[in-house]
Amino acid sequence: MGAITEVCVPFFPRSVKLIEDRARGRWVLNAPERVVVPDDTALEILHLCDGERTVDAICDVLAKRYNAAPTTIRADVIELLQELADKGLVKLRPPL
Repeated sequence: MGAITEVCVPFFPRSVKLIEDRARGRWVLNAPERVVVPDDTALEILHLCDGERTVDAICDVLAKRYNAAPTTIRADVIELLQELADKGLVKLRPPL
């Protein structure tokens, strides 16, 4: 998997779903033969991975939501998405 940049558009492959596990009161990434329980910060990012927003757009939304500089947030967003992409839980495409 290549390096994630600000213009990449992250999305979930068909086999990966972000679902609410109501029985346990948490959200999970459900993938073949594994379940990943994201922390609150990761969950905020994952909810924005809709296949339409770029990494930059995701950072802008989070920066406004938490009154922070997008450049401060960008490194954390890219790090998380790169880790998930390396594991096949997130895919990337160029912007349309």
